[in-house]
Amino acid sequence: MPRVLITGCSRGLGRGLVDHFLSAGWSVYGCSRSLPDVTSPSFTHYQIDLTHSDQLMGMIQMLRRSLSSLDVLINNAGSGSMSPFVLQPAGRVREMFDLNFHAATQITQGCTRLLRGSKHPRVINFSTVAVPYRLAGESIYSASKAAIEQWTRVVAHELGPWGITVNALGPTPIRTELIRGVPEDKLELLIQRQAIRRWGTISDVINAVDFLVRPQSSFITGQVIYLGGAG
Repeated sequence: MPRVLITGCSRGLGRGLVDHFLSAGWSVYGCSRSLPDVTSPSFTHYQIDLTHSDQLMGMIQMLRRSLSSLDVLINNAGSGSMSPFVLQPAGRVREMFDLNFHAATQITQGCTRLLRGSKHPRVINFSTVAVPYRLAGESIYSASKAAIEQWTRVVAHELGPWGITVNALGPTPIRTELIRGVPEDKLELLIQRQAIRRWGTISDVINAVDFLVRPQSSFITGQVIYLGGAG
């Protein structure tokens, strides 16, 4: 039975990914600050704060003790806020980078040994269309995701000799908790800039994830795929 680890799995896109992989017969491991209402025997949850390095490494150690390999790591956890740069509190800036960037790099480093034990190891990171669109009010959020994109491109070369592919997806706006504080008119203006002018859905993202985790996608790595025609 293939195994996937999904960060930020309690709601929104992360929860949708949990349900999808469980329905496909995978063993799913997830982590989040709050408990998801998932009762499947194929689901294992770790209630941790990914911005706390000791909690993150504690989870990695438990995974290493219980698993011989991991097939897919999905770095989904993230947070954002829409606010002019001059009004962003320093603590909020650090929090976004800690979760959006530092946690993803640390958990990937910790899982590399497990991924090497898989026949088709995959790492999927999440960026955002806010990076190519250079959205005012999202300077810190998009900067943390731009860091993820560059890290994705470079680490793909470092992990490639072990057959581990590393790619990133940049979804267009999806009606999840992440964009709750963004004004509707600003979101509609963003959607009008896309090649395909509609809201994204969790199903759109799942389709792209399924493509990247297929065994036949072993030659696709170091790529950033924006949904909806952004860029």
